[in-house]
Amino acid sequence: MSEVVQNTAGDAAGSAEAGAAAVPAPSTPAAAPRGTTAVSEEVVEKIAGLAAREVPGVADLGGDVARFFNNVLDRIGLDEVGDAGRGVSVDVKGTAATINVVIVLEAGHVVGEVTEAVRAKVIEAVEKYGLQVTQVNVKVDDIELPAAPAAGA
Repeated sequence: MSEVVQNTAGDAAGSAEAGAAAVPAPSTPAAAPRGTTAVSEEVVEKIAGLAAREVPGVADLGGDVARFFNNVLDRIGLDEVGDAGRGVSVDVKGTAATINVVIVLEAGHVVGEVTEAVRAKVIEAVEKYGLQVTQVNVKVDDIELPAAPAAGA
């Protein structure tokens, strides 16, 4: 980074110093990199999944098979296994990420509004971590209908 120093003195010596000081000092390179940083796709999947779940109108994430296996894991006491990145797949190349999100829509919500909100929320969340999101593709896989009233109620 180069630095320019200005001298505003009106005398001849000041002018000479100003002329000499106005020339940029030789730039010193920033500290040389001492390694690289890579963000795994799993990390980005978790970030995107958490963001997508926060959007009103998103009942769940993942396709039918993913939700089936998650339900089985929940029933045998492994509630948290597979939840974080479920329904999200990511392709990270350098600092650019392409993200695919599969959602279950809550009945009564407008598909376009929810998918745009998911897209915006995911982009905002992932880009806070220093990655550039090139695409967020949202697929609505299912719709969650309101629970039927219990018999005899």
